[in-house]
This record gives sequence, structure tokens and C-alpha cells, in this order.
Amino acid sequence: MTAKEVITAFSDALGKGDIPKAFSFFSLEAKWHQPGNNKFSDTKNKPEQIGEMLSKMMEYTKGTLVIQPNGAMMVNANLVSAPVRFSALCEGKSLDMTGIDLYGVKDGKIINVWLFSEDQNQEDDFWGV
Repeated sequence: MTAKEVITAFSDALGKGDIPKAFSFFSLEAKWHQPGNNKFSDTKNKPEQIGEMLSKMMEYTKGTLVIQPNGAMMVNANLVSAPVRFSALCEGKSLDMTGIDLYGVKDGKIINVWLFSEDQNQEDDFWGV
């Protein structure tokens, strides 16, 4: 699979709620670089830590966190950038903004994910510390 095909398959599985299939696209040594200064910020190592973080985000937002494609993916060798729009609600607060997810792919597996948010300060305020 090409890097773009890997990210497309990952995104499709995630969008359908097929978490085991989505996570099958991660390398066992994958790193997820969550930006900002909030309770979820930091580098998560390996699929287990990534899954734990995403589960806690869904729990915090009571399942309202939605991440949708917001434009065409762009490819440069083994890197794929994916424009996204994400939204969530929690305790009277709302989050609705765009961002870029940048994936590094090697040997058909996701090895790195870097996230970029339209307004990191607003996102930090939403997630809290």
C-alpha cells in the first residue's frame, strides 16, 4: 500500500468506528505527537498509549468528539497531510476548529502522527490541564 492508501484505510476504519482495524495500521513503535499544554498533550508511544488517550478524550466529551476530513490529502514521499475539522462538547464548552494531521508511514504502517490545530490556545482551554 502507498502511504496515502494506508492513511485512507486508517481514516475509513476510524470513521466507521472499527477501532481494531484502524489500529492495525499503526507500527508497534508508533508515536503520536499531541500538541499544546493540556491534559492530553505529549508524545504517546505505541498503539496502547495512543488508544488510551483517544478513549479518555471520548470519555471526557461523552462521545461527542468528531474528526472529519476537511479537504484533500497531500503526499510527499512517506508523509501524508490530512486537513481535518474536529468538534466536541463538554460541560457547556464547545470546540469546533480545523487542523492538519501529518502522518509518517513506513513499510505500510503509521510510524508518526503530528497534529496541528487552528487555535491551540482554544484547544488547550477546552481540554484543560
